[in-house]
Amino acid sequence: MDRRMMLRATVVGAGTLALPFTAWSAAYGAPAQNAAGPYGPLQPADANGIQLPAGFTSSIVARSRQAVPGTSYVWHDAPDGGAVIPNGTGWIYVSNSEVSAAAGGGASRILFSSTGAVVGASRILSGTNTNCAGGKTPWNTWLSCEEVTLGRVFETYPLGGTAVARPAMGRFKHEAAAADPVRQVIYLTEDETDGRFYRFLPTTWGDLSSGTLQVLRAGSATSGSFTWADVPDPDGSPTATRRQVSGAKAFNGGEGCHYADDTVWFTTKGDNRVWQVNLLSGTYELAYDDNLVNPGTAPLTGVDNITGSTAGDLYVAEDGGSMEICMITRDDKVSAFLRITGQSGSEITGPAFTPAGDRLYFSSQRGTSGSSSGGITYCVTGPFRR
Repeated sequence: MDRRMMLRATVVGAGTLALPFTAWSAAYGAPAQNAAGPYGPLQPADANGIQLPAGFTSSIVARSRQAVPGTSYVWHDAPDGGAVIPNGTGWIYVSNSEVSAAAGGGASRILFSSTGAVVGASRILSGTNTNCAGGKTPWNTWLSCEEVTLGRVFETYPLGGTAVARPAMGRFKHEAAAADPVRQVIYLTEDETDGRFYRFLPTTWGDLSSGTLQVLRAGSATSGSFTWADVPDPDGSPTATRRQVSGAKAFNGGEGCHYADDTVWFTTKGDNRVWQVNLLSGTYELAYDDNLVNPGTAPLTGVDNITGSTAGDLYVAEDGGSMEICMITRDDKVSAFLRITGQSGSEITGPAFTPAGDRLYFSSQRGTSGSSSGGITYCVTGPFRR
């Protein structure tokens, strides 16, 4: 048996044991399989080099090292993780810069009116290193995470305020964060080949200055039950946080993270997987694995940032692959929603929907040049399912 067949046999066998899933009725019950997308086939590339389904259009919002149109603010290099923050009748798109502090690392924001017009742009975090992904909080701050050894989480204030480090959330090679307002915790991924999956329990919800860092403990299988254990030393020195708790489950290159309806999803780029954690039943399983797509070619490789739409569809961006954002629907179907052409030396980052669910922002981190100075941030509008 090859790896694909072995994985399929393992997952099917384990699926008869404990894989209930209750976030949305009859939803996400098995690793997703390729299928035609709900919006139809991709059309030829538009003037921006993006292939989209019929009825959707793209526009360029900003380019690295150029002033954001309508402002004097120069957009940062290597745009990465992002989110949309409500701002009165408009909204703000925040974006990390995945470069060193010396090269201008940190995060920026673009302000939009209720019609989607740019009305401002500025820096919200400076002097930090390799800010890759992060996550939005329910109190409308942006957690910008450093993807370096002993990296930190910085809480930034897109609506106004001074960014501050949150060391209680752990010092490790941070990637993404996702807030769970039901359990009042923040989930965290770690971009190491033997990275862990964490959660942070603030002493007071809404205040991330103190609390408890925990790590997920589980077996070596791709599904089963799990527990949480306290990390004794969140500072990660001299012993790395991922090596402090016996039985902590290793994940190969943690990337994006998304929470909705008692479920948290996160991606691992080392094995092209999307994991789903059912927080009601205390079980985990695979939502997607490129080796479990059978028959046919896996449509999603290089899994990276992940977000969700108001309809409950997951949108997963590729780092490499075919430079696509792929959808995973609630009936376990995966398909390409869009494809960026002519940018094979880049990756897609920062997908995020507006609160109304009718606009999707994202970036091509290195654009057509393949350099961090060539980043392009886009917006796609159209008849998204809501």
